[in-house]
Amino acid sequence: MVRLRLDLAYDGTGFSGWARQPGLRTVQGEIEQALGRILRADEPVMLTVAGRTDAGVHARGQVAHGDVPEAALGELDGNRGPLGVDERLSALVRRLGGVLEPDVRIFRVTVASEGFDARFSAMFRRYAYRVSDAPGGVDPLRRREVVWHNRPLDLGALNAAAARLLGEHDFAAFCKKREGATTIRELQRLEWVRRADGVLEATVVADAFCHSMVRALVGSLLAAGDGRRAVEWPGEVLARGVRDSGVHVAPAHGLCLEEVGYPPEAELAARALATRRVRTAASALEDEDLDGATLDGATLDGAALDGAALDDAASTNGGIDGAVSGDGGLSPS
Repeated sequence: MVRLRLDLAYDGTGFSGWARQPGLRTVQGEIEQALGRILRADEPVMLTVAGRTDAGVHARGQVAHGDVPEAALGELDGNRGPLGVDERLSALVRRLGGVLEPDVRIFRVTVASEGFDARFSAMFRRYAYRVSDAPGGVDPLRRREVVWHNRPLDLGALNAAAARLLGEHDFAAFCKKREGATTIRELQRLEWVRRADGVLEATVVADAFCHSMVRALVGSLLAAGDGRRAVEWPGEVLARGVRDSGVHVAPAHGLCLEEVGYPPEAELAARALATRRVRTAASALEDEDLDGATLDGATLDGAALDGAALDDAASTNGGIDGAVSGDGGLSPS
């Protein structure tokens, strides 16, 4: 078997998230089907991904891996005779480009380094969330990736509120609770900038995220940014550690996975092994009702190691907090 690394991107609008689901169009399902068609392998190619995004969430820097029989790569030779590995993988990228719909692209396929695991070797995931507070709404050509907020937003207030959330905390107030899972995370970076076109962009970085965390954080910050709440409020919600009805989960379509970071090649296997050990320890500890424990500073939660599985309860086309956007979307629930 040969382990292949895939670097890819997709527009999440037309997908029911990354993960394969019966009867639904998903990113994983589309790519696996395309690989099976091209390689004609006896067994389906099963992909493992760095960050399992939810319905409507986009990705520009997603990473996945799959194990493929070496003989199956011979299907890429065509009539040209035996090709080298690099030539075969270049041919695979071209064929995937012809088979897949335009809303998902495989930019690069390489033989994975020894010990590489797209999920467990990852050091961090970086997401971006994009919002426009333009009075007339979002540029129509960007309506699928930028959320309209119908109140003016203050950049200083957004960043003042964001600073209170950085570091290692129990983010239970911003996560959908899952049985036997801790909500302790280390938020490494959370900052806003206003781009030249007026769009506000939040950069959010952590080793992993719990369910709905990024979009709940954004929802709380927007309330502070438009003056409906004090800049201290998101930090106060965090400290209370329980879900607050005032925190609205921001719509999915403003969120994009921009980058997955990995250690140097020589450290990939060790990173994956350490992550797997943490997950095993987490399962054992949680069985003993030790939810929220950490091992050597690492988060003990299987879900956390999957990347951000993000809440799809909110409208994928709407504005935030009671605003009706130009796309007719309503406040997320």
